[in-house]
Amino acid sequence: MELTQIRLLVTDFPAVYRFYRDVLGLKPQFEAEAGPYAKLSPDTGEAAIALQDRAQMAGVLGRLGAAAEGFRSLIVLRVDDLDAARAELGARGAEFVREPAPMGDRMRVAHLEDPEGNLIELQEWGALREQAVSGAK
Repeated sequence: MELTQIRLLVTDFPAVYRFYRDVLGLKPQFEAEAGPYAKLSPDTGEAAIALQDRAQMAGVLGRLGAAAEGFRSLIVLRVDDLDAARAELGARGAEFVREPAPMGDRMRVAHLEDPEGNLIELQEWGALREQAVSGAK
């Protein structure tokens, strides 16, 4: 597994976006003040923080109301084989809140929670991402 980002799930996306961009001075990968997703980085290094609209994430998970409001952050891990990772982690006792499914046209994702209820997303990047990476070499 590879840690790809820590994502904050936010209610007032524009205000939080402006805080990280204008107050902290992080640079957005693309302008997205209205959301529902953005990734911002400092001038140095490859580290980044991502923001996502909490209501959108609740819709992805199929959860509404108070249960969805409990999620404040999301740890994103990339895996080479999502189905194998799902089987291995399930065998170790992980309980998934969303089984592997497509997310857009570039990846498949699954979601689970740690014992404290923190949300974890496993991502398997698709052929479009692999082609872009191999084409850049």
